[in-house]
Amino acid sequence: MLNALELHRLAQAAHRLGVPLVPRALRKLIQLATCSYIGTGAEIGEGTELAYGGLGIVIHPSTRIGRDVLVGPHVTIGGRSTSKGAPVIEDEVKIGAGACLLGDIRIGRGAQVGANAVVTRDVAPYTVVAGVPAREIGRVRRDDEPLEEPSRP
Repeated sequence: MLNALELHRLAQAAHRLGVPLVPRALRKLIQLATCSYIGTGAEIGEGTELAYGGLGIVIHPSTRIGRDVLVGPHVTIGGRSTSKGAPVIEDEVKIGAGACLLGDIRIGRGAQVGANAVVTRDVAPYTVVAGVPAREIGRVRRDDEPLEEPSRP
């Protein structure tokens, strides 16, 4: 069975080829099968996964999502009435279930967004955010960082 992301990619291909009605029909199929909405214009990088087949996910048509991103179920990635634009999510980001990323914001590479967080401001690379509104609660150790030596008294 095709999941929401695979159906979205088919809709984008049909849209680029100028095939009428197919993108719209596939968008409706995504909505019926997964209760999700993925705007046809949304750019989603290779290796990105929508957990549980994309269950309950809403993605604004102007959103750009990088490579190897994990998006949990019931996530909203959308605009705000007070600002133009939509989120840009860089590579290797993890977004927890129920999170809302709203407005013209950038989520930095390797960042992690906690479950049910509401993000309305940029998130620095390799930062962990959580809460309503989302605040930094930690940092993600990058693979290229040296291990810290324990301090000795």
